[in-house]
Amino acid sequence: MSETTIDKVADDAVGTAFLPPSPRRLPTVLQGLGYALFRRQTIGALTKRYGEAFTLKVPVFGHMVVVTDPALAKQVFAASPEDLGNIQPNLSRVFGPGSVFALDGVEHRRRRKLLTPPFHGKAMKNYEKIVEEETLRESASWPQGREFETLEPMMRITLNVILRGIFGADGAELEKLREVIPPWVTLGSRLAVLPTPTRTYGRWTPWGRFAEYRRQYNLAIDSLIEVARADPHLDERTDVLALLLRSTYEDGTPMSRSEIGDELLTLLAAGHETTASTLAWAFERISRHPDVLATLVAEADTDGGEYRAATILEVQRNRTVIDFAGRHVYAPYVELGQWRIPRGYSVSVAIGQAHLNRDEFPNPERFDPTRFIGERPNVFAWIPFGGGTRRCVGAAFANMEMDVVLRTVLRHFTIATTSAPPEKWHSRGVAFTPKRGGRVGMHHRGR
Repeated sequence: MSETTIDKVADDAVGTAFLPPSPRRLPTVLQGLGYALFRRQTIGALTKRYGEAFTLKVPVFGHMVVVTDPALAKQVFAASPEDLGNIQPNLSRVFGPGSVFALDGVEHRRRRKLLTPPFHGKAMKNYEKIVEEETLRESASWPQGREFETLEPMMRITLNVILRGIFGADGAELEKLREVIPPWVTLGSRLAVLPTPTRTYGRWTPWGRFAEYRRQYNLAIDSLIEVARADPHLDERTDVLALLLRSTYEDGTPMSRSEIGDELLTLLAAGHETTASTLAWAFERISRHPDVLATLVAEADTDGGEYRAATILEVQRNRTVIDFAGRHVYAPYVELGQWRIPRGYSVSVAIGQAHLNRDEFPNPERFDPTRFIGERPNVFAWIPFGGGTRRCVGAAFANMEMDVVLRTVLRHFTIATTSAPPEKWHSRGVAFTPKRGGRVGMHHRGR
């Protein structure tokens, strides 16, 4: 059988499963190493060879069908959670069993219903001032007239924004979180794509350090929850911690302390690294496209924001930070296009490859914000936040944050353009960042 022939897998429950082609000439161990260590390059090469779908065996997830076509992505995201549910294993092994990443079905829908209000509608306006304040505070120390990495400053801005938005106050516990969260996120991003050992093997091992960061986080969170519960004005507070403490499920039961801790950690991590990484890519992109930068600067001096919003959409497409969205087959089988995927397999939507689809995005390698002017993207082709019932609950918050940060910087700084080659991609495990940290040169406007 040639490697391009449809794989046929006998399965007692479903008869015959028809799987997309797999690189049979590539040993399983090399498939796994390629996916774990060079995921973007491996998926790109296999997409060129096999097209819309192919099958791999990879670390952590086992047998996986990877789909790259927006039409197949639509089928994945529109499928019933009972058929195509939460990926296994999932990020709950990083964030904890109380995280929304751990939940499926009815429990997942109940939790999302609790988490949605703080990140939509009027609540968003409360955060815009915080984003602007944190951007101005961080940018006050930026070097003038010479290049610097924007990734770390963006990490500090997004962390401080989410800390203030979640807890609504400052103090020793928040300082502790500022100390613990950055190394925890960096380490967790790398460990998330590796198999979990049965034990930590000591405090000096990666998993031992990870467990110690979590212990320190739990101590800080316990103290913050106690203070919040004792606050006589808790019912008037708009921060996320207060909202979660006041929230109840439909049967009237509140979230447990461990659920709150896991969920807050999820919001801190998920709302921190990915947004900062996208902002670093935004500065890398616009500094290499003078026409885009000039249009952004002119718009920033007005009340407009259409071109800036389009630029953010294009950065998320052209420099995708999270490159896959996974599901697990729970039904006896799931049909995707011409394929029939059996129970126990994972299905991964290759987001980065979907963003390069030429039918949806003509000349996809070109960085061109005008492709989104006056036209919203196809929600199954432009998918940086995933899709379906598991689409990122903080997507609107993240886009607002990026918009305000970019607007504030453009209004207060002149960004130098460069003819340097594009920065290469760097994998942090889960997220992809600019290899040199999104280096740009800036100076205060008018100086």
